[in-house]
Amino acid sequence: MKKLFTAAGLSLAASPALAHHPLGGLPMETFTHGLASGVGHPLLGFDHMFFVLAMGIAAVFTGRKLLTPAAYIGAMLIGTALMYAGIAMPIAETVIVLSLIVLGGIILSGKALGTTAAIVIFATFGLFHGSAFGGTIAGQEGGVGGAVLLGYLIGLGVIQYLMAIAAGWIVTKLGATDATAINARLGGAMVAGVGIFLALEIVEGPLVALLAA
Repeated sequence: MKKLFTAAGLSLAASPALAHHPLGGLPMETFTHGLASGVGHPLLGFDHMFFVLAMGIAAVFTGRKLLTPAAYIGAMLIGTALMYAGIAMPIAETVIVLSLIVLGGIILSGKALGTTAAIVIFATFGLFHGSAFGGTIAGQEGGVGGAVLLGYLIGLGVIQYLMAIAAGWIVTKLGATDATAINARLGGAMVAGVGIFLALEIVEGPLVALLAA
């Protein structure tokens, strides 16, 4: 766990951006390009990855471990499409950081979310994560075609749903039978810690500028 946290911190520190492009900045021109980018983006963006893994853990204890992550996927895809259409969610990066702290904190507390609460929380934050994903294709010079967009959306949806389900399955295999299990709560602590680290990264610049003024 310590190695995973260290790797996440180093990767985040290496780049100021919260979103990462798996094609290394190359233009996306085909369905395969879009699919590869959609699959790789959540894996390379640790902010997204940690949220999805935490969501999978929290979903297990709702009793609807397959349904509640789907609320995130649906909202995330809507947020991505809105951003592609030029409609951005406000302060998306800040809210994404907040999503890690909030969900990580909920898991750390040892309290299980009800189905309705989980759907609302997952879907709300999903819109903002989707907006960040949409920035990848919205920023492409000359735009992207429908095939690229379709591949991107499929890749995003499938990989994140599988990640969430896998996280829930793993935590139960490690012995977490309810939300109070130490294995689950440690996972929440790690996610919240990543969120706090990212929050400090956000406030560092303005704070240094204020102190230097």
